[in-house]
Amino acid sequence: MTRSARLRRRLVEHLLDEDVLHAPEWIAAFRAVPRHVFLPRFFAPAGGLWAAVDRDDPGWLETVYSRDVLVTQLDDDPDRWELARRTGPVAGTPTSSSSMPSIMAIMLEELRVRDGQRVLEIGTGTGYNAALLSHRCGAGLVSTVDVDPVIADEARERLAAAGYRPACAVGDGALGFPAGTLFDRVLCTASVSSIPLAWLAQTTPGGLIVTTLNRPIGAGLIRLVAGEDGTGQGHVLARDGRFMPLRAHRLTQADPLPMPSRDDWEQTRLPMSSVIQPRKQFEFFAGLAMPGVRPVRDHDGTDPHAAGGPGESGVALVHSDGSWVRHRKRAGADEVAQGGPRALWELAEAAYVEWCELGKPDRDRFGVTVTADRQEFWLDEPGGRTWPLG
Repeated sequence: MTRSARLRRRLVEHLLDEDVLHAPEWIAAFRAVPRHVFLPRFFAPAGGLWAAVDRDDPGWLETVYSRDVLVTQLDDDPDRWELARRTGPVAGTPTSSSSMPSIMAIMLEELRVRDGQRVLEIGTGTGYNAALLSHRCGAGLVSTVDVDPVIADEARERLAAAGYRPACAVGDGALGFPAGTLFDRVLCTASVSSIPLAWLAQTTPGGLIVTTLNRPIGAGLIRLVAGEDGTGQGHVLARDGRFMPLRAHRLTQADPLPMPSRDDWEQTRLPMSSVIQPRKQFEFFAGLAMPGVRPVRDHDGTDPHAAGGPGESGVALVHSDGSWVRHRKRAGADEVAQGGPRALWELAEAAYVEWCELGKPDRDRFGVTVTADRQEFWLDEPGGRTWPLG
């Protein structure tokens, strides 16, 4: 057995231990598809910057078969890796990656593919996920599309080198596959702020769409069943997942925040972690109750007046209307300072009370309805309390 084959088997064992991989067909795919073919180079974190790594570097193969997400592009620029190789670690925002194998396994199993079904993947990326789909579904049943022609061309070459030849196209994934083929399953490996109606139009009635939501707070996985008339209905899935957004669905950066004075800080019983951390049950509901509010890293949210020096930096919440709230931990207590036209933290605290009154519903109690006129969440069943999706 080759070294890469041993590492693939070890990766599968990790996925089994994490309880994210179950189906024999997907176990066989992860054992067979050579991930290293699709990741000849990538970026590794290096003290707040990104270092270029390729197959000549020690530990390259072991990293490829790790459980980590591996960044393959910064700032939509295909030349950044070469620059980092020449000059050393560079700054940048990840814009393409090979996702964590665990979330790939979760989404592939949630797709519930059956033999003979046609599958469309939105977001080709490295091509590794398309290879897994091709191994499971067989020749001629997988199509994949990516907006970046450089990424798409490289993925096509690597897929062929690994022995897989799905239909590859360049285009806006929000528009579906350019040929207009109908599919039984649609899988988006990028996140979206709303469900593109083109996906429903290209999905056979009764077919499934699995994607992740690009929401500032309370994102995650959803699965929709396509209707007869271009509509869809489904549920938020219990198992969470986060992906980079499609280019047209990215969020803009926030403006710098004001510096609170000593008297602006107040104690709160609601930790910021409950609002923004995916592992907290309240996080999904918080996103519904505070549309348009998003977290930002607040390196400047320190208290220059604190005895003994500045307090902890933390996380802020902001809204495009200029409202903001800063948070910090000080002497073991949670404190917030807020400003702008609305008191965002009062909204968060009120949302927490409502969530408790509703029985603290977790994410999988929420459903989704998509029509040409509206896209909305609902709790437990359609027709009751709703929240806009976008």
